[in-house]
Amino acid sequence: MDFTADNLGNIYVLNRDNQLKKLGPNGDSLAVFNDVRRYGKIATVDATNPLKILVYYREFTTVIELDRFLNIVNTIDLRKQNILQAKAVGLAYDNNVWVYDELDARLKRIADDGSLVDQSTDFRQLFDAAPDLTVIRDQGASSISMTRRKGYISSTTMAH
Repeated sequence: MDFTADNLGNIYVLNRDNQLKKLGPNGDSLAVFNDVRRYGKIATVDATNPLKILVYYREFTTVIELDRFLNIVNTIDLRKQNILQAKAVGLAYDNNVWVYDELDARLKRIADDGSLVDQSTDFRQLFDAAPDLTVIRDQGASSISMTRRKGYISSTTMAH
């Protein structure tokens, strides 16, 4: 079982059956996302914005955007941008989607329509080796925090 929380105190629980449940601050069940067969196993859930929850399916390289009731609002097929190995996904400060493309070793910002908004320099040019990112958390327009298995990286390269 895996879980995350939003800034309103809601908890999102992913159970063994790949079902995502939203629990209120008091533990009451508020919503259930039960579309468990279409894209395979859920890899990550980003609930940093409780009005736009990201669900990432690594096997299909697909991001689903859910509303506060866990209804599907949008689907982004990252393969249409030629992103075939998205290692980490997170919500951007401007409601776009950050994607770490492991094949290109670049951080990419993708719009709701799936188009490329911006991208970083190849991380292999910045570091000795490409980082093994597992989570992306956007801390605002000038800072992106990314974690990997052995440490923490803070980046301001994508500031506008």
